[in-house]
Order: sequence, then structure tokens, then C-alpha cells
Amino acid sequence: MELQPGREAAVRVPVATLWSAPEAVRPIDGAALGDTPDTAAWVAGMDRDQQVGECVLSQLLLGERVLVTELRADGWAQVVALEQPAAKLDPRGYPGWLPTAQLTAPAETDASAGPLVVDATLTALRTAPDGPVALPEVVLGTRLAPAGRTVDGWRPVHVPGRMDPLWVPEADVVPLPTERPEAKEVLAVAERLHDLVYVWGGVSSHGIDCSGLVHLAWRRYGVTLPRDADDQAEATSPLALGEERPGDLYFFARPGRRIHHIGIVSSEPQGEVRRMLHACYIQRVVIEQRLPDYREATLVAAHRV
Repeated sequence: MELQPGREAAVRVPVATLWSAPEAVRPIDGAALGDTPDTAAWVAGMDRDQQVGECVLSQLLLGERVLVTELRADGWAQVVALEQPAAKLDPRGYPGWLPTAQLTAPAETDASAGPLVVDATLTALRTAPDGPVALPEVVLGTRLAPAGRTVDGWRPVHVPGRMDPLWVPEADVVPLPTERPEAKEVLAVAERLHDLVYVWGGVSSHGIDCSGLVHLAWRRYGVTLPRDADDQAEATSPLALGEERPGDLYFFARPGRRIHHIGIVSSEPQGEVRRMLHACYIQRVVIEQRLPDYREATLVAAHRV
């Protein structure tokens, strides 16, 4: 099936970057474009300033569904990311642009087979058990549809855009949970991304931003949170400061401004001492730290998912 406006499609690459406009991409962004984006090389090639280019809106993972709203002759598709709520931008999901080559028709799978989710930070999908790599660097939180029984420690999975199943190490995937996780379990997933580089709009284990870290950690457990921090605040329940526990969320805003930052509570508050794990725009890395004075001054709320 060819891509058509008004119909759904699926991401066929490990990580697809969502852009504000085709004209907004920079020379440094070449590795993230095309049929086989190299997200790791793209992130590694950026300097500190390029890591926060606002041309990047978000990222979509292999198999993620989009609604195609426009197709351009130059190889770009305007889409709505259906699995990334963004109520203030579009009630259907997060809008933006993707290279058409990174999309395909949604895969037809057996609905009775429970989905799997990648639990490894990175894994590779192969053409056969222990065979050649077909899709490298599939990231944490990616959902995969099982395609049969395990063979010698390898699990066959359906992948959009491919007729034959690919194979993933059984140890790298787990069944997608059917029950809501405890917040501390989600915190443990986020902690595995400690020291990961900060990338504005990032939602992968190649690079990530503050709200992307929260979105991805909960996605690993099958819980869909909005993409942006202010929408995440709207979708969660406020707590009195002092009642927060590990895995809850801190929100930050300047006076009279909307929420601009989010962190995950990493330990119970001790008096006025609060700690969080977050993707830090200033240090350009995921860190766990006591809230510095400038963060305390802009802390506006604690919430629970």
C-alpha cells in the first residue's frame, strides 16, 4: 500500500526524527535523514549548540503509528504522531514532518499475540537467528509484534515494511506489561540512561531531552504520556510539595511563563533537600542531582502519574 494523505502509516526505521519543517533541517542533520538514518552518528556529530536546534520536535520509534496529512514531491510527509499526545498542538497527536522514506504501511499482525517491548538500551534485529544485522540500534521502549516461537535464544518479530520476520535476542525483549508499573520501576528505567547526551526533541537512547526522558521511561511499561512537559503536567495528578516519592515528577516554570522543564524525583525529600534525575539542558546530559538554587527558585509543582 502506498502512503496516502488521510491514512495511517508506520515508522520503518529504528528512530525517525520529527522536524518542524523540511526547510528547517541543517547540514549537520544529514545522517538523520534518508532511508537508513544513523541516529548515533548524527548525535555524535553535533556540537553543544547544535544539540538544541529547535528544528527538531520529537522522535518516533520503529513501528510507531502516524497519520499522514500531506505528501510532498520532494520526499517529505507531514504527519501526526498518534502515540505522542500533544493536546495544545493537535488533539490527534504531535504534528511535524518526516522523510517519506522512513515510513511504510502499518504491519498486519496477530492481535492475539501480546506485544513485546525492547528492554535493552540498544539492540539489533537480524535476518535470521544470529544472522546478518538488518536493523541496528533499535532502542529501549520500542514495541515489537511477536512472529512465532523462540529459536535458540532468538525471537522472531514482525517489522513494518518487511515481508519476513526479523530476529531479536530473547534477552533484549520482555512482554509489554498489562498492569500499571510502580513509579520506582519507571525511575529504574530512566536511571539506566544516566549520562546520556541531551538532545532537544530526543526520545531515544541515543540522545534525549527532559520530557522525552519521562515519556520514554513510561512508554517502556506501556503507559502513554504526552510528549511535552506542560502537557505532561496536565496529564498527571498534583501533590503537595513534601509528599512526592521516587518516580514522581517535578515541574519548573518562571513567573508568568508556562512549564519549561521536568525531572523525575529520585529520592524522598529530606526537609528542604530535593533530588531528581533529569535530562539537563544546561549540562547537556542526563544527571541525578540535588536541586540547585536556580531550580528550587522555579519549582512550581510535584505530580504523580
